[in-house]
Amino acid sequence: MELRDYQLDAINKMKNGCILNGGVGSGKSLTALSYYYLQNEGSVDFLTGGDYIPMDCTPMDLYIITTARKRDTFEWEGEMSHFLLSTHDECSMYNNKVVVDSWNNIQKYKDVMNAFFIFDEQRVVGSGAWVKAFLTITKKNKWILLSATPGDTWSDYIPVFIANGFYKNKTEFMREHAVFSRFSKFPKVEKYIGTGRLIRQRRDILVDMKFERKTIQHHCDIYVTYDSTQYKDVMKRRWDIWNDEPIVNASGLCYALRKIVNTHDSRSTKLLELFETHKKIIVFYNFDYELDVLKSLYYGEGVIVAEWNGHKHEPTPTGNKWVYLVQYTAGAEGWNCITTDTIIFYSLNYSYKIMHQSAGRIDRLNTPYKDLYYYYMKTRSGIDLAIERALNEKRKFNESSFIKF
Repeated sequence: MELRDYQLDAINKMKNGCILNGGVGSGKSLTALSYYYLQNEGSVDFLTGGDYIPMDCTPMDLYIITTARKRDTFEWEGEMSHFLLSTHDECSMYNNKVVVDSWNNIQKYKDVMNAFFIFDEQRVVGSGAWVKAFLTITKKNKWILLSATPGDTWSDYIPVFIANGFYKNKTEFMREHAVFSRFSKFPKVEKYIGTGRLIRQRRDILVDMKFERKTIQHHCDIYVTYDSTQYKDVMKRRWDIWNDEPIVNASGLCYALRKIVNTHDSRSTKLLELFETHKKIIVFYNFDYELDVLKSLYYGEGVIVAEWNGHKHEPTPTGNKWVYLVQYTAGAEGWNCITTDTIIFYSLNYSYKIMHQSAGRIDRLNTPYKDLYYYYMKTRSGIDLAIERALNEKRKFNESSFIKF
């Protein structure tokens, strides 16, 4: 095994409690395991192309908290095999405990002590049960966190700052840095102060993996039509035309407008036209009604159609012609595919992070393709334009800001 120079450089900068910040497909998993290997008296020679050299000590128990999909597809198992580690005792060279589990089960490990934790993908935001378990674990164990998108606002860093001992709790952080709006009916941060200190703290724990991609991404906007008359009528009357009832909030109205826009025949027609050029495609979608449309299309004789969503967990298809229908929430992260060069975003997601992570599913270090193609299907309707504007500004689309009730 031989790590790339940027991975070795990152390992030299890593320490307990750091965030390994690498782009999607940059090799964070292997870098994190290499750091664990060196922390347990492994050899740099192995990481630079030499033969495997066992760790000199009995390594620390290893716990990897990751996405459910990465756990279920054994992606971490493949990376651990380089180091002769396994969750199965009979396949491991060592007697230490190795566990790979999902964030949903993090609370099971609150009592673990003197182990090494790798937290894969940023999930410690807010103050819920996952964050509380995370803070309990980090007090008693060695740990690092991996993320392609470590944080958009200072509030995203609060749990990690607390875990590193910069603050006792969230209350102290907010007292030191948050200025609340005087005109909001609920606590709303208007701005952050003392940002010089925050920048120094972030710099202290953030380890960037800087690497140059060999791939070239081609991003193409595909504009389709929609029923503008129906759109304007629903917008004006605020009436649910499918359930024959009034629409009572911004979320319901946005859902109705998007359904009008996303179900127009021109969208599915354009998808089939793209499939004539690209015979292996990943299609990301948001809603079940989109899935119904996508499943009803005739892609041709012998074309394999598979799904990954909250209902089905089918693997990526194989063969010369296939369509993989992936729901954003279920499949934006935690897997990769190097057998296609094309992703079609059948509808836009509200979140820039989700869109970025979804695009990274095919842009991997070991992809055989140089040119990658991304098609964004959209209309010139008000809601699509507003979502597009938010994504271009790298922020999340806010329904309440778009429509006032």
